[in-house]
Order: sequence, then C-alpha cells, then structure tokens
Amino acid sequence: MAAALAAGFERRQVRVAGPLGHEVTAAFALRDGTAVVEMAEASGLQRLPAGVFAPLTASTYGSGELLRAALDAGARTIVFGVGGSATTDGGAGMLTALGARFLDADGEPVAPGGAGLAGLASADLSGLDARLDSVELVLASDVDNPLTGPKGAPAVYGPQKGAAPDDVETLDAALAHYAEVLAETVGPRAAEYAAAPGAGAAGGIGYGALLLGARFRPGIEVMLDVLGFAPALDRAELVITGEGSLDEQTLHGKAPAGVAAAARAAGKEVVAVCGRLALPPQALGHAGIRRAYPLTEAEPDVARCIAEAGPILERVAERIGRDWLT
Repeated sequence: MAAALAAGFERRQVRVAGPLGHEVTAAFALRDGTAVVEMAEASGLQRLPAGVFAPLTASTYGSGELLRAALDAGARTIVFGVGGSATTDGGAGMLTALGARFLDADGEPVAPGGAGLAGLASADLSGLDARLDSVELVLASDVDNPLTGPKGAPAVYGPQKGAAPDDVETLDAALAHYAEVLAETVGPRAAEYAAAPGAGAAGGIGYGALLLGARFRPGIEVMLDVLGFAPALDRAELVITGEGSLDEQTLHGKAPAGVAAAARAAGKEVVAVCGRLALPPQALGHAGIRRAYPLTEAEPDVARCIAEAGPILERVAERIGRDWLT
C-alpha cells in the first residue's frame, strides 16, 4: 500500500477488528475507483501485542471489514494484497464480515480462528455483499501454496505465527473440514479452490478470496501495473531495485525479481541495493540483476548499517552513479 500512496493514491482510514477482536485503525489506498487493500493492515502479525501469538483463534474478520470499506468508498477494482498475517482461518472471518454464516451443529456461529472451524456444520454464502458481484477482485500474493497438506498454510506458515506441531495438525484438519463443508454449499469448486495456487496465502485467506471470485496474480505483477511501471521503465536509463535481504526467497516472486524480469524484457540494466547479500553472482545474473550493492560493502559493521541506513544508502547511491551513469 505504501507504494500506491507514493504513486498518488489517497489514504483512507477506518476502524476495524484486529486479529484478536480488539478495534484497530487500518487503512487502504484509493484512486479512480481502484482500491489497494492489504489484509495485514487489519489482520497482520503487527496487530498482535508484543510477544503474543494466537495461531488457533486469530481471525480475519477485520480484513473483511476493510474490503467492505473499500466497497463503501466506491471501489470498482480491489487489489487485495495478502501476506504477513497473524491468522490461519481460511478467510472465514473475512467472509463472515462480508455476510457469510458459518454455524456449528447447534446453529450457533463457530468460534473465531482456524481451530473453531473444526466444529463447522454448515456454511451459508447467500448473504455475501451483493456489490462483490460487480467488482473486479484481484488476489495479489507472492506465494502459491494450496490451503492444506504438506505445502499448505498451516504446515508452511503456521510456525511463524506461533503454531506448535500439534497446532499445525489441528489447523490443517480444521481447514480441510472447512473446505469439505463449503463443497456442500458451493459445489466442487470449493475443492478446486483449496488446491489452487494462492489458496494458502496469509493463513488461507487466499482461499476465501477465491471463493469471492478473485483472480490470482503474483503480487509484484499487480503492483507494477497499478504503479505504472511500464511507462516509467521506457524513460529509465538504469533500474535500481532493493530488499533488506537478497537471498533465495527473493528469487521466488519477490519484488526485486519481478522488477528485474520486467526490466530485462525491456532491455534495461538492473542493479540492486540490499542490507544483506546471500546470493552468488551467477544467481543474480539468472534473475536479471547485473550487480548487487549490499550496505555491508560500504560499512562492514551490521549494527551501524541498521542504525545509519540513510547516510550509508547515500554513499551507495553515489557509487552506483559513478559505476553506471557517468
């Protein structure tokens, strides 16, 4: 969202539920009928108290409220960026905020969070906000995991959210049951979506978005389009990208790799600035990055790199200018 705001989008703030149900102030970006909504604004790990994790009970309800606020603001296209979540509820909380009902055997709403889905007896999506039918919803994610299984949301990302091995098993079984119950409501596509790339993004909120009719696209591709990267690229002599750590994860859909791929296709040279470099020159070359400039080359003391990043970046920028633009 920060990139959208820098590109001229308007910041809109709204009060929504955080992952534990406490009200928080979240924001989305809006311009000319296009909204950029980040689920982490409402349901991200940063919304939890310091040192607190809630892998079994954290809910995406606030993310649904944020999407609803974008609809209220007149958005006709919503770019839904997912990642950094505190949640593993398959998007059930989000869908509930948008009008869905998830009930237990007694006809009562299931408990919030992924673990509560183990008690799900019926799902009703008929009350979903009708405006969703006329909106283009784009699921923007840097991961292509399915909902469940060895590469699913609980197994791969659950531990990052405080899930112990037993919690991972509980969440995986609950999400599998959730998809089975939804199949009774929406048919075979519920299972298809559960296995689709991106379903496991952000604790399975990708699955919920697919149920809403979202179209999955790699996050970097979406943002390059939204920000008007192509015309800017036409005018560029050199493309400079960057990330805190250039490593193996960078090569799998992260922003520097996406920028480099687009620039290489346009015949432009690309260099990268990073705090830490963990890729050999050959890997950088395959990604389309001619050279990387880690801050540690200018200042070997990592603590100083962190504390004085601004001035050190200026020194690195001077070096890039000398190497490539003079």
